[in-house]
Amino acid sequence: MVSEYLFSLTSTQSTSSFSVARLPAIHFGSGSIQQLPDLISAQGNRVLLVTGGRSFIQSVHWQPLLETLQAKQLHWRHETITGEPSPDRIDDIVARYQGEQIEVVVGIGGGSPLDAAKAIAGLLPSGNSVMDHLEGVGRGLPYRGPALPLIAVPTTAGTGSEATKNAVLSRRGPDGFKKSFRDDQLVPRVALVDPDLLASCPKAQIAANGMDAFTQLLESWVSINASPFTDALAWSGMAAFREGLWDAVEATDQRAAGYARLAYASLMSGITLAQAGLGSVHGLASPLGAFFPIPHGEVCGTLLAEATAMNIEALRARQPDSVALERYAAVGRMLADQPDLDDSAAHTTLLKTLHDWTERLQMPRLRDYGITQEDFPQIVANARGGSMKTNPIVLADEELTKILESRQ
Repeated sequence: MVSEYLFSLTSTQSTSSFSVARLPAIHFGSGSIQQLPDLISAQGNRVLLVTGGRSFIQSVHWQPLLETLQAKQLHWRHETITGEPSPDRIDDIVARYQGEQIEVVVGIGGGSPLDAAKAIAGLLPSGNSVMDHLEGVGRGLPYRGPALPLIAVPTTAGTGSEATKNAVLSRRGPDGFKKSFRDDQLVPRVALVDPDLLASCPKAQIAANGMDAFTQLLESWVSINASPFTDALAWSGMAAFREGLWDAVEATDQRAAGYARLAYASLMSGITLAQAGLGSVHGLASPLGAFFPIPHGEVCGTLLAEATAMNIEALRARQPDSVALERYAAVGRMLADQPDLDDSAAHTTLLKTLHDWTERLQMPRLRDYGITQEDFPQIVANARGGSMKTNPIVLADEELTKILESRQ
């Protein structure tokens, strides 16, 4: 059934003009964390481990990893990243370790530790400030590299950072920003994805991160830069997400399979966003995350249904022949497992499903993070970054404001 949906949408699409950007070597599977010491030693003897503040280093995997590194006579140092990484934090770490002849960087954790590890690996050889290269707010200097080898080990299923070339850094506050240090050389050398690591994630984190992954898959699927390559991966990721979400969130007796499906969906979302781009949810997420203390996954989870509804409404009004309408309908049919629905009914089903997820997963309201209607003009004014450029239709400021109002 899935293959029939996919074929019907890609059979008429040109396969003559797309490219695939650099990808990591991927090791996926239960228990694959045990491969990490050998993967490290293949890259060098002096390693900097960059982790989150608690989950992995308090897990059953941390001490065995350190003991194995010691047994292999690998020299390791360790830094933690709590919260979203800032340029100042990255520059401080680079300054402290530049003289220690680090040969490989390992990022273990959610999107923040992985993004921090990318930036550190990219800057350690030169000692440059990340502000030399940060898009939009930096000094605009080209990144020359080289970057140190990086191994990315996600412990959450959401960002897909293990498969992308951008390190997202932020400075929070009224004059804050959330911008990327981006270069092909920052793509991890290896992505090691072990679904077992999700077992330490609380329900709320699995829910928010999962909604981030699904948002990335759906936005890639309808992106103006979608290709048959990204279509195949986005579709399989959305199908895996559908099958695995509730087993993972509710920790049923099938939770191991649920973790594996969410980890796969997240990995696919990282690949597809890197190749095809994103959309209006991530366009709004950038200023929301910069100006307010709202986690990225919760932004995606709370805005996805309303942003999708607005895209469909705008497409029907201004671009009724857009292939994106057919693509949204295909996802509605797939999620409901009702292949005979017409496009209008499939759109309704898609939006109902997304709204149901939003409520069932208890995604927060914007007001829960102190965001008021007076803040909307600033948010909208700063939402026209790269993600918005691949949305299937250009949304007016008034339409973006309506999305925010609907989740106030």
